[in-house]
Amino acid sequence: MPKAVVLLSGGMDSAVALAEAKAAGFEAYALSFDYGQRHRAELRAAARVASSLQAAKHVVIALDLRVFGGSALTADIAVPKDRIGDGAGNAEIPVTYVPARNTIFLSVALGYAETLGAHDIFIGVNAIDYSGYPDCRPEFIEAFERMANLGTKRGVESHDIRVRTPLAALSKRDIVRRGIALGVDFGLTLTCYDPVLTGDRAAPCGHCDACILRMQGFREAGVADPALA
Repeated sequence: MPKAVVLLSGGMDSAVALAEAKAAGFEAYALSFDYGQRHRAELRAAARVASSLQAAKHVVIALDLRVFGGSALTADIAVPKDRIGDGAGNAEIPVTYVPARNTIFLSVALGYAETLGAHDIFIGVNAIDYSGYPDCRPEFIEAFERMANLGTKRGVESHDIRVRTPLAALSKRDIVRRGIALGVDFGLTLTCYDPVLTGDRAAPCGHCDACILRMQGFREAGVADPALA
């Protein structure tokens, strides 16, 4: 089986991206980051998802982006709550954007892929995310892939490094439906920027952008969200 590195946050999108990699016949190596995020409870969700979907290995790398701050996820900045809708087509970059996060994560994933002998990296960016986050846009992914093939030994020798975005054109509704078709247990995932922590348990706040988009996706798919059961 060919190998692939899959960026796995523990949220619904990355879980489906991992399932897509498995369905495409890859031996999937899940990669998560403990980057000082306020919602680091998602790392426990990532471990659950990696186990459930039988990732070949799950690696968590500590990389403290609180050193830079500049985001509601890594600094003492309030997470926006109860904002309207999906924001599609909104050019405003939200305060939950973490400076250069996907550039950093993909660069680390690229190094990991090279040591594994993997040609493919999966990331769960999608149409809703790239309406607000510049490092989720197709143009960014294409540019990173070109860089990967220019700046690595594998890329120079084989020119076949691919950054795969299987959810790129999907709405949250479509992602829910696709995940169900692939056997993803969404009850294991956590999609929230500001979860409510009680002991070792983390519950979604229900009011941040991530929660609202997830709730809309399940509602439009006509499916109950098992994470809220």
